[in-house]
Amino acid sequence: MTDDLHAFLRSRRSIRRFRPDPVPASILQRILETASYAPSAHDKQPWRFVVLTTAEARSRLSKAITDRFRRDMSADGAAKAEIDSRIERTIRRMGKAPAVILLCQDREEVNPQADASQERAETIMGMQSVALAGLQLLLAAHAEGLGGTWICWPLFAPEETRRALDLPSEWEPEGMIFLGYPAEEPKAKVVKPVDEITKFL
Repeated sequence: MTDDLHAFLRSRRSIRRFRPDPVPASILQRILETASYAPSAHDKQPWRFVVLTTAEARSRLSKAITDRFRRDMSADGAAKAEIDSRIERTIRRMGKAPAVILLCQDREEVNPQADASQERAETIMGMQSVALAGLQLLLAAHAEGLGGTWICWPLFAPEETRRALDLPSEWEPEGMIFLGYPAEEPKAKVVKPVDEITKFL
């Protein structure tokens, strides 16, 4: 049984191509409930989930994000063809994902600190907590036979993301997870040997 669980955990892969089948609301609910059991600093549970199941919501968000991408890439001197390709790819990927879950950190859950470095540490702990919930969400989706991938686009357009989805100002967008039934076979994963990335003392 233990070996089976380890095999399951090691079998999760990022999936970027999905079948068009919608993800049932009951399965999304169960995945989110499991994600909510992730560990968090001070047990604050600062994660907030925004589930985008409609094409209209995904369209609003992709336009907001890609408008920001276009401005930033233009300011960096990127070629128009490169910008257009990035925008088209972003819109296509958002539109083809049957479910998109935005993960935010509720900044009101950050313990106020008088010292700036301690305040920054509290913010980072909140980010780490949201990331842990994201991993638990991906594993829960994997248990349901779904594929998913973590997307960081909202980090580059937080204000635009909030406005597009009418989110509270204290909700800090940190990432998105695209979910759906896999339409691809993931490649075998090559991981670095534990001895190369670990120091035993």
